[in-house]
Amino acid sequence: MTTMDGFFTPSSVALVGATDKSGWSLSTFNNLRDPEHGYPGEVYLVNPRTEVVHDTQAYPSLTAIGKPVDLAYVMTPVSVVPQVLREGAALGTRHYVVLTAGYGEIGGEGAVHEQELADLAEELDLVVLGPNGNGFINAAMKINPYGLPIPKPLISGNVGVVLQSGGLASNVLAFAQARNIGVSLLTSMGNETVVSVTDVVSALVDDPNTKSIALFLEAIRNPEEFREVAARALAAGKPIVALKVGRSEKASRTAQAHTGALVGDDKTVDAVFKQLGIVRVESLEDLMVTAGLLAETGPLPGRRIGVVTPSGGASEIIADRAEMEGLDLPDFSPETTAALEVIVPPFATVANPLDVTGFVLLDRTLLGRAAEAAAKEPGIDLVVLLQDLPKATPSMEDTVAAYTANAQILANSPVPVVVMGNVLTDINEVGREITRASNYPMVLGGIEHGMAAIGHAVRWSETYRRAQERSGSGERAPVVPVRTQDATGVWAEHRAGSFLREHGVPIVPTELVSDAEAAAAAADQVGYPVVLKAAAEGLAHKSDIGGVHLGLVDAEAVSAAFNAMQASLAQHGHPDAEAIIQPMRSAGTELLVGVVRDPQWGPTLAVAMGGIWVEVMADSALRVLPVDRQEVREALEELRGVSLLRGARGMPATDLDALAAVIHQVGEIAVGLGEELESLEINPLLVHGDRIEALDALITWRADEDNGSAPGSDAEITDATERRRA
Repeated sequence: MTTMDGFFTPSSVALVGATDKSGWSLSTFNNLRDPEHGYPGEVYLVNPRTEVVHDTQAYPSLTAIGKPVDLAYVMTPVSVVPQVLREGAALGTRHYVVLTAGYGEIGGEGAVHEQELADLAEELDLVVLGPNGNGFINAAMKINPYGLPIPKPLISGNVGVVLQSGGLASNVLAFAQARNIGVSLLTSMGNETVVSVTDVVSALVDDPNTKSIALFLEAIRNPEEFREVAARALAAGKPIVALKVGRSEKASRTAQAHTGALVGDDKTVDAVFKQLGIVRVESLEDLMVTAGLLAETGPLPGRRIGVVTPSGGASEIIADRAEMEGLDLPDFSPETTAALEVIVPPFATVANPLDVTGFVLLDRTLLGRAAEAAAKEPGIDLVVLLQDLPKATPSMEDTVAAYTANAQILANSPVPVVVMGNVLTDINEVGREITRASNYPMVLGGIEHGMAAIGHAVRWSETYRRAQERSGSGERAPVVPVRTQDATGVWAEHRAGSFLREHGVPIVPTELVSDAEAAAAAADQVGYPVVLKAAAEGLAHKSDIGGVHLGLVDAEAVSAAFNAMQASLAQHGHPDAEAIIQPMRSAGTELLVGVVRDPQWGPTLAVAMGGIWVEVMADSALRVLPVDRQEVREALEELRGVSLLRGARGMPATDLDALAAVIHQVGEIAVGLGEELESLEINPLLVHGDRIEALDALITWRADEDNGSAPGSDAEITDATERRRA
């Protein structure tokens, strides 16, 4: 990972390739020299063909400046960039922003130039942001080498923004300013040839001016680094909010098993983000509103909210959105109700959400006093207060006084108070002046985005607390390698089941037999009724060709079934097929437990309700391995069908901790098998009270020739994924 020490705080900047013909050059110069932005350092212009640029002295080269600069902002043609870097490195300049385009984004020769740039940076030990990027805005330190105009006012705050889109950077900044969301640092990444998103996020984790981090991601280039820096951010209590684009319906390449259909590319990203405590949002508005809220509040104590509004209609909208976000609206206690009845007008009804009515137009202190009383309710964790900032006021003095009084009440509240506007509109200069003068807190942009942000913030806070609890329980045990021989092809149920049993996974009793007499003896041993299934390599659709017999109740039935099975299989080219005998399970809940290797993130665990649940409802939860038992337990709790496991409709309740232990062991085996494993599936894992048994298993190994595609014919795949009925 590239160290960013000092990169975002240069005391001098050289604009190399500065010219009056370039809007980027003029914008960058103005951003550094604008008195409102207040950059205190030195700015040098470098152009070998003219002595004056932007009405300022220009130097023919970096060397001509006479001393090294802290940062070179490079706007020269592609062919000149290496020369600039070599000259600067010789002078002692290690930090560069390369605005120039024409690299890997155009392919062909551009990709060659980009590799040359990467090699040169490594050779000279240089830190390079870009190429094809606009630079950065360090609003907290008033340092803005950024190639596009910065809309005013530039509001400094605590949200760090990292974007893999130069075109969106200015829009994100404009929206943040329109909603009074202060930015600490905004970085436009460009091609990430040297400096990556994870490098910048790592710097923001260490930055005292940053309290939350907003990411716009098109791709995650280094998953391991990303996981590492996200874990650091969570441990530091710095929320990461991400808008990750590129959702795809394309399933994993290992979709030969049911698990593969559950573990698509974007579903795995969802799982990774959830595990790492990254808040995933769906719009640029939610990106900034959520990051702004988390920068303002930090971790929230819980999901029980009290709502105070001046509108009955707004109260109803908020109640609906709260339910959608999984937030609770508990009734006020008798004591709180009594306190509120003294405050609100007599025609108001005290309830949660509370509508204090339009009487706020006559009594400017009403909302604040109602919020103060609601905040003392012992059954809530935070108060949501609906109050917009005005766009005009007949008396700024009176308005500031009213908002100052409310701000003091909110600041002294025993629980956090989140202020929210009705709709997403810009905060104008009147609103900003009121905020500055009264020290009023951030106002979330509209009920829709505001409630979404509160829901995200509550869920992140719960993840953060769980992470804090886990951090005190010691480091995770190291991976224990699992050794096996002949890790090739597809291992169907008998071989896969035997392997899993040897490594601690409970498997239904299974006997391999080669004739009718042995089949009957095995059935006597395991107990009736039994299941007889053909066991032969490459056998497709066993049930279609007489290879599956269910509910056999005595030895005679077993012998007859075996003979019938052999005769049928012989007609289909399998005269020497063996069979397996297992007890017939007639009660329980089916689960699918599988692991597939995601191309980016590695082995990924899928837990799903089996049977029709997985085939029709796709009721599943994913975790990227490794995980601990508590994370598996949390995955089980996410399933919509978890009530079946808890004993719904007369079913015996399952010990979810014991079930999580079994699934966790499957994950440990998968991790221990290492890179050779492509996928591992148990389908179904049958759960009935205290009994937990795998009824069918499949293991697929990675092919040597491409180190990624799964071997095995369609026949092997279909055969191995047939479920044995419980």
